[in-house]
Amino acid sequence: MGTCRFCGKTSLVVSNVLGVCVDCLRKGFEPLSEPRAYSRVKFNLPVARSSGEGLRCSVCGRGCVLSASGNRGFCAYRVLVSGLLRTSTGSPENAVGFYYYDPHPTNCVALPVCPAATGLGYPEYALTPIGEHGYYNIAVFYGGCNLDCLYCQNWEYREMAVKAEPTLSIKSLVDAVNAKTTCVCYFGGDPGPFAPHAIIASRRMLEKAKYIGLGVFRVCWETNGLWNPTLLEKATMLSLETGGIVKIDFKAWSPEVYRALCGVEEKHVRIIRENIRLVSRYISKRLKPPLLVVSTLLVPGYIDEYEVDQATRFIAQLSPEIPYIFLGFHPDYVLLDLPTTSRRHAEKAVKIARENGLVNVWVENVFLLGDAY
Repeated sequence: MGTCRFCGKTSLVVSNVLGVCVDCLRKGFEPLSEPRAYSRVKFNLPVARSSGEGLRCSVCGRGCVLSASGNRGFCAYRVLVSGLLRTSTGSPENAVGFYYYDPHPTNCVALPVCPAATGLGYPEYALTPIGEHGYYNIAVFYGGCNLDCLYCQNWEYREMAVKAEPTLSIKSLVDAVNAKTTCVCYFGGDPGPFAPHAIIASRRMLEKAKYIGLGVFRVCWETNGLWNPTLLEKATMLSLETGGIVKIDFKAWSPEVYRALCGVEEKHVRIIRENIRLVSRYISKRLKPPLLVVSTLLVPGYIDEYEVDQATRFIAQLSPEIPYIFLGFHPDYVLLDLPTTSRRHAEKAVKIARENGLVNVWVENVFLLGDAY
């Protein structure tokens, strides 16, 4: 049981880590600062500014301002060296990250509409009408992120970001393409801060796929959406042309909730919303498989009916056909004092989404769902 230090509400779905309930968050009351500081200080990660004097990094949507006194961006991959923007690996050819072969079908967020699992888009974008068993996805895990989610399930990327290792070269990704690989998916961390690396690598991987006679090779993204819009548009074009999917994790609706859970400012939330809108402009150009998939993690007590209602209403206004995936939450990283998502919570979220006009709605991670609240 947690207690809001402002209104005194005590509940299983109030986190003592945050020290504030969702209603008080939306009224402007601040969460505890210690968990956020711990999340950064523990790994010696920078708390980069997005205003003031210095050199502004525009690679992703965070817009860090780097100066002599703070020469690393929030992601720790972009660094200021002798007044110039560089990478922590010393070369744009090398990112921080690794890849592995993930057999189809895998635990992709877009699983209900993934060509490798369903055959959607066959024959242009899938090898068979029933999926691609026996083939693989090249899963690219980047070691850096421009958000700081207190419930991060891939928190190990922080260790990679600070050490700037292992390194992942564009050449190694091209070499990874073989007769059994039908797609590449970038995640992490997040691909946003590494967008130039991923886009160049994707183009060269596509050349390799064509050279060796692969029937399909899709380019997919799993991202928080905080991108430089110009680079996101280029990434979207790669997915559109290849049958890939842009999967954006829409963490919350209210900027106050977004900030408490993920460490972003209101202007960053606006960028994320506009980036979702940007990708949505292209969805009519290819209906199967869908170009855009949106997901939301149902954090107990914080991603409540209001957050779900506003987020799904926004997506439905862009297009009622956009697939929306709700994900079950489990305690992880810093946010350890909340239960797993309840079945009632997930069922209500689906009901709200459908009432708002969305026609393709699913719940994943159903094995996590409980009955605690």
